[in-house]
Amino acid sequence: MVNRRIRTRVVTGLAAGVIAFTGAATAQELPVPVQVERLENGLRVVMSPDHTSPTVAVAVYYDVGARVEERGRSGFAHLFEHMMFEGSANVGKGEHFRLISTQGGSLNGTTSEDRTNYFETLPSNALEVGIFLEADRMRSLAITRENFENQRQTVMEERRQSYENRPYALSFIERDALTFQGYWPYEHSVIGDMADLQRASLDDVRAFHDRYYAPDNAVISLAGDFEPAQALALVRQHFGAIPARHASPWVDPGFTPQTAERTGSVDDRLAPLPAFHIAYHIPPRRTPDHYPLDILATVLASGESSRLYQELVKTREIASEISVDTEDRRGPDVLTVWCVLASGHQPAEAREVIYRQLESIARQGITAQELDKARNLFRRAFVFGLQSNLARARRLAEYELYDGNAALLRTELDRYLAVSAADVQRVAGQYFRPENRTVLDVIPRRAAPAAPPGPAATPAAPATTPARR
Repeated sequence: MVNRRIRTRVVTGLAAGVIAFTGAATAQELPVPVQVERLENGLRVVMSPDHTSPTVAVAVYYDVGARVEERGRSGFAHLFEHMMFEGSANVGKGEHFRLISTQGGSLNGTTSEDRTNYFETLPSNALEVGIFLEADRMRSLAITRENFENQRQTVMEERRQSYENRPYALSFIERDALTFQGYWPYEHSVIGDMADLQRASLDDVRAFHDRYYAPDNAVISLAGDFEPAQALALVRQHFGAIPARHASPWVDPGFTPQTAERTGSVDDRLAPLPAFHIAYHIPPRRTPDHYPLDILATVLASGESSRLYQELVKTREIASEISVDTEDRRGPDVLTVWCVLASGHQPAEAREVIYRQLESIARQGITAQELDKARNLFRRAFVFGLQSNLARARRLAEYELYDGNAALLRTELDRYLAVSAADVQRVAGQYFRPENRTVLDVIPRRAAPAAPPGPAATPAAPATTPARR
C-alpha cells in the first residue's frame, strides 16, 4: 500500500469539501472537480485533481463485461482480466506488478457483467509509470499460446476455489440463471462455464481482444495529486498513437419481463445450513424508481435496527444472516434477498416474514425515522466512499463509461436524499408481486459415506438418505 505522507499545509480541495458536506442537512452538489477530454482515437480522459496527499490513482475501464459474450464463449471478459497482466511489447511477464510495487504502489483489476477495469495507486511523482503501463498493454498485449493456456488454467482453478469449493457460492450463479432465464447477457456467470473455457481457441481470444480492447471503447480516469495539463500531455504521449477500432457497438438482445413466479432448488454439499435467494426484477441503475428501491433495501436489512434483522435474527431467531441489495446493473436490474436460516428452521418461516414486511410497506409505507436513517446511511457511504483517490477515480470512470458524463457523480447523492416515504411505498406496491419473483432454495446435502473395503461376501450396508441440517 502507498505510504501517504501528510503534508504540513492547510487541508484544501476535495477533503475540505467532504468535511464540510458531511455536516449538511440538505442535498447539495458534491465538491468533486471533474474535467473530461477526448483524444482523437476516442479515448475519454477523466481528471479529478486533489492535492491533499501526494498520491494519484489511475483507473482504466473497458466497455466489456460478461454481458457482451456470445453463447458458448462465456468467461472471455474475465479471462482477459488475467491476460492483461501477462506482459506486452515493452513489459515482460510479471513486470507490471513489479514496476508498480517498487514505486510503493498497489494495483488490481476486476470484471463484472457490465465492464472490466484495471487500476493503480501510486506516489504522484510516478503517475507516468501507471499511464505507460496501461497504454502498453492496450496497444500490444502478449496474447501468446503459452500465456493463454496458463491463464485459462488459472481461471478454471479460480472457479473451483471461489465457487465449486465454497459453501453457497454456486447458488449465486444458479440464482442469476433462473432469474434471467432467456436473457443471455445476465443469465450466465462472469466466471464462465468450464466447458466454454476448455473449448476456447487462441483465435477466439485474439478476436475478442481486437474488438473490445481499444481506446474508443475505454475510459482512463485520474484522481489525486497532479496538474491536469501535464497529465493530459502524458496520456496523449502514451495513448494517442493507439488506433481506434471502430467496432460495431454491442446490441442488447432485449429483455422479456417475467410473468410467473419461478422457483428452484440447488443441493450444496458444503452448506452447513439451509438458505435461500429471492430476486425481484427492477429497473436499471440511475432510473427514477431505482433510488427509492435502494432506500427500501436499506430499511429492510441494513444494520441491526433494520426490519428484517430485528424480526428474523434478533427477536425470533429464524435466520442467522439476512441481506437485501440491488445489483446496480446497467441493464435490467434485480433486488435480491439472501437469507441463511438458523438451525432447526425452515425457509417458509423466513419467507413469510419477508413477504409480510414488503406488503406492510406497500400498504402503510415506512416511518420518518426509517427514511432519515436510510438517507444518512447513503450520505455517509457516498461521501466517505469518495475520499480515497482510487475510489474517486473508479466512480468517475464508471459514470463516464455507463452514462457518458462523469460529472453526474457530483449530483448523484441528491437523488437519494430526494426520495420520499411516498416514493418507497409506491415502488413496494409496484415491483414485489409474486409473478415478478424468483425463489431459489439452497439445500445442504452430505455425500453418503463410502462403504469400507472388505470381502466380497460382506453384506452391503443399507442405503440411507443424505442428512439435512
